[in-house]
Amino acid sequence: MLIIILGLLALAVSGFAFVLFRAALATGSIVPRLEAVAVGAVVNFFDTLGIGSFAPTLTWLKLRVRLPDRLIPCTMIVACTMPTMLQAAIFLILLGVHVDGVLLIAYSVALLAGGLVGQKLVLRVRVWIVQAVVAAALLLAASLFALSNLHLMPVGGMATSLPTPLMLVAVAASFIMGALLNFGVGHYAPSLLLLSLMGMDPKLVFPIMATSGALAAAIISGRHVTAKAADLRIVIGFVVGGLPGVIIAAFVVKDMPVEWLRWLVIVVVVYAAAVMVREAVRTYRQGPPSDPSALALVRAEGLMD
Repeated sequence: MLIIILGLLALAVSGFAFVLFRAALATGSIVPRLEAVAVGAVVNFFDTLGIGSFAPTLTWLKLRVRLPDRLIPCTMIVACTMPTMLQAAIFLILLGVHVDGVLLIAYSVALLAGGLVGQKLVLRVRVWIVQAVVAAALLLAASLFALSNLHLMPVGGMATSLPTPLMLVAVAASFIMGALLNFGVGHYAPSLLLLSLMGMDPKLVFPIMATSGALAAAIISGRHVTAKAADLRIVIGFVVGGLPGVIIAAFVVKDMPVEWLRWLVIVVVVYAAAVMVREAVRTYRQGPPSDPSALALVRAEGLMD
């Protein structure tokens, strides 16, 4: 079972890499943004150690990069895909033999199915809704960081699998988390919280989180790339910086105290959430442009459906 999953992951990596680099070459985006290389290395280094990459990446995209708000979640998920794939391979090789293969596959399929549903929604809903969901995602991430720092997160049990009723609940939750991936809501922290509450060994949740995220992101991100819904210079920067960051964290550092870093991330993330809420309210009050030429410009920039 583990060999089959690793084979599927290898196919997903190959397919996504082909789509990504072909699109980057075609659009002249193969040269990465240097700041994206540095940020990609840092966030994926700490993502491998368990902090999560979505919230810091979303915050950086909001505060430092001039992107339409609609494109922020899409760019973020595409940028984090290749590093997540590498994490999945590492965690599967190190810990995958101890994880129930049925749970791993079911969780991954559900996340992918939810992601495909959410991928259609994020490109069609109004801008203020995307802004509001992203703000909620940032606040959720900040709350989970705070709970972790205050040692209020569940410590988990020793289980390597789940009984059928709990597995069905976990799979249903994975589908919902997959849909929310497209809006910038990371599934690492919610998955760790949910499966630990169900009694699983937290260490064994990592291969489940990474593998499901990698397989889902490969398909979702490929579609975002094809739809030209992501800034590929940022994506390539995350690939260049993120892959070494994952390797260093997994094989060199392995573990380090991250509580103070989480508090710093909480402050920055909450600030970014407040900015996004303000813009969501402003966009909602403004409504769609009434001038046809202005409407055409907004559509061309990807700010509306």
